[in-house]
Amino acid sequence: MRKDYWLVTTEHLKDRLWFKDEEDFKVGMNYVAVMAASIPVVEILAFILMSNHVHFVVGGTEIVVAEFINRFKLLYSKYFTHKYSSKELLRNNKADFKLLDWRDESMERAIAYVQMNSVAANICLQPSGYPWGTGSIFFNKTAQTGVQIGSVSIRLQRKTLHSKTTLPPNYILDERGFISPMSYVKIQLVEQIFRTPNRMNYFLQNSSRIRKSSETAAPTFSDQVVLSAMLNLCTSVFHKSSLKNLDGMELAQLLNQLRYRFSADSKQLARVTGIEQERVLMLLDTFIQR
Repeated sequence: MRKDYWLVTTEHLKDRLWFKDEEDFKVGMNYVAVMAASIPVVEILAFILMSNHVHFVVGGTEIVVAEFINRFKLLYSKYFTHKYSSKELLRNNKADFKLLDWRDESMERAIAYVQMNSVAANICLQPSGYPWGTGSIFFNKTAQTGVQIGSVSIRLQRKTLHSKTTLPPNYILDERGFISPMSYVKIQLVEQIFRTPNRMNYFLQNSSRIRKSSETAAPTFSDQVVLSAMLNLCTSVFHKSSLKNLDGMELAQLLNQLRYRFSADSKQLARVTGIEQERVLMLLDTFIQR
């Protein structure tokens, strides 16, 4: 008997980022592996970690799937709060659950939608070019690289995973520093759903994410690139240690520098700076009117 399968999408943060740097993404990837081991009744078919939200296609009862995503958010939020000494990141972050129907290609469309998030955001040209998810693991004959987590010392496991959870010893610790999704994602099931690589490619190229991105101007540079530039500008141009130390005119100048250098729109600037979008727009207008 087939399980219920769901497209799970967390609410997009408007003035904050889930993942500020590469380490954050690696921790997020490892926490997906931790949750896969902690709640094995949930089948993970596809997922992607974006700067300010995440997507999953998973199988299980709605109650168990909700527990899966809520525990994942709680785990990552504790890490984020500790690292950045900030208020809890995801306390009020909601998740949307859409039940998928096997009979009308909903599974194919949902998986393609998830896979194409990074492409639609102009971060990469193909899903396989984005490491923070399942973009490269389907119909891929390349052998996994890395070592089995069971061969790594408990101390190193906990340091790498930021968790005391014991993973199955055959999970592969990728050479990039996170557990390979090939260790726990239901690859064979996904490949059975699409049947052929060409059929998967058809759904990828016709994903609604691509259609939407052609209608709206998407950021050309990732949030992490813009965030790094913002920090550099604070110190090199304004000689201030952080964004909080800038006065209103300096802040307006900084925002405009980021807008012109990186084609950053007001939504991206709000996410990266932590400033409400309305105030970002006001500061941009202030600088233009000078």
